[in-house]
Amino acid sequence: MKIEIVWMIIGMGIVTYIPRMLPFVLFKGKELPAFVQGVLKNVPYATLGALIFPGILFIQDDMWYGVVGAAAACIAAFLGANVIVVVLGSIAVLTVYSYFI
Repeated sequence: MKIEIVWMIIGMGIVTYIPRMLPFVLFKGKELPAFVQGVLKNVPYATLGALIFPGILFIQDDMWYGVVGAAAACIAAFLGANVIVVVLGSIAVLTVYSYFI
């Protein structure tokens, strides 16, 4: 392996590590306001929606497949489930739905 590639991998690791490490160092021992905590708790759901919603609109084969998956995810998120539970629940519902089609 060329030394340039090794240095590039090390550089990418450092650039990735810095933004993940900085909040722990800068906010150590500090409490964020309740409003900011509420906003940060909703970021995973907003990201999930931004990633999945375009796929629902542009599905080619069966439009109901996307609608059923989105409905399952919305219901699970509305009930307050964790993001992983929302994704896995939607996958489980779509797996059952695909057997009945």
